[in-house]
Amino acid sequence: MELKDKIPPHNLEAEQATLGAMLLNWEAVNEVVLYIRASHFYDQRNQIIFESLVDLSESNVKGDMLTLIDDLTKKGKLDAAGGVSYISSLTDMVPTSANIDYYANIVLDQSIRRNLIRISSEIKAESFDETKDSRHILETAEQKIFKLTDTNESSNIYKIKDLIPPTIELIDKHFKQKDSFSGIPSGITELDSMTSGFHESEMIVIGARPAMGKTALALSMIQHIAIEKNIPCGFFSLEMSSLQIMQRILSQLARMPSHKIRDGFLTIADFTAIQNAAGMAFESPLYIVDTPNMKLLDLRTMARRMKALYDVKIIFIDYIGLITSENEDAPVYEKQAAISKSLKNLARELNIPIVVLCQVTRSAEGNEPGLNELRGSGSIEQDADMVIFIHGDRKGKKADGEGNGQYNPVQERKLIIAKQRNGPIGDVPVLFIASYTKFENMSKDQG
Repeated sequence: MELKDKIPPHNLEAEQATLGAMLLNWEAVNEVVLYIRASHFYDQRNQIIFESLVDLSESNVKGDMLTLIDDLTKKGKLDAAGGVSYISSLTDMVPTSANIDYYANIVLDQSIRRNLIRISSEIKAESFDETKDSRHILETAEQKIFKLTDTNESSNIYKIKDLIPPTIELIDKHFKQKDSFSGIPSGITELDSMTSGFHESEMIVIGARPAMGKTALALSMIQHIAIEKNIPCGFFSLEMSSLQIMQRILSQLARMPSHKIRDGFLTIADFTAIQNAAGMAFESPLYIVDTPNMKLLDLRTMARRMKALYDVKIIFIDYIGLITSENEDAPVYEKQAAISKSLKNLARELNIPIVVLCQVTRSAEGNEPGLNELRGSGSIEQDADMVIFIHGDRKGKKADGEGNGQYNPVQERKLIIAKQRNGPIGDVPVLFIASYTKFENMSKDQG
């Protein structure tokens, strides 16, 4: 029993039946190769035979018993493949090729089980190695497992007649729900009209110079998403503490100057307004991580945990420049490129939008920023599905117009959609309420 337990999972009959069905029906080869590879076979003879059949297919040669034997002979692999007698026996395993998908999926399932055992052994060995950081072991383990889950996913070719019904159904749904968006709404009405919300697997970059309101815009969106719409939302704050974040959110909800909350100069009415705001936010599905200079590995792990535990539908990261790369010796450009690519892959892996805040270079000071001014790496521009810049006068307009240094707490700014893979680019006018650091829609009389 102990010896049997040590034999890796496999099913030789299914492997032979798969190969036999491929020889009986050459058209079946094109179906099977979408999700089966030679490495999925346990028996080395079957691996060699499968590789030969694939080679014949790529050479536009119809595979049958004779062409297979001839190909293996030319490669000097006939004996390693079991010889003529073994190959001839394959077609005896199945009377028809009708069940080839069933056989092939058994082969795939057994391969996954073997890989799980292999990965578990590797994780166990690495866990006993005191020279390796436990976080790296966790990250490596997660990557291997997630990579393994992808092996059972195959690409599909769709006929247009199969796509039209669900497409019409989706259009009809949008027609009946004119006030909703296909993605997650940001709360900035004109922005949502141009983008139809933030969509699954997208990386959205919000860029601006310091003190232009990147965090304020993110929190304004988060307030709408998590508190008003009750959509689970994650927020990684690498610059501000969670308590500072909550003070900002309460300031926005209570429409109260943030300095009054911070300094504590509150009236009874002010405190009542804050309590009401806290009541509004209390049950909201907002999940905050406030680790400064967080390592990319830790961020990815925590994001996966947020998705698994709370099913977050969108994640905000403030901001990309404060994420620490695991490869500390690499040049800054390479670090930023690796971080950007990793965040884009994370959005695809979790199948949710990830909104990343990013600074722009000093050359954009006072000018409308461009894509080439995203700080850190050109890969951020490349990886992003959408790039939104905040532009406007940092100080705002003077209240009396006489130059006495008093500034209007309500400032007109604009969001510049500089890139959008699946929609238009353009400007969106917004209001920035400086006193409680909140972005709001431009009212009709001001638009």
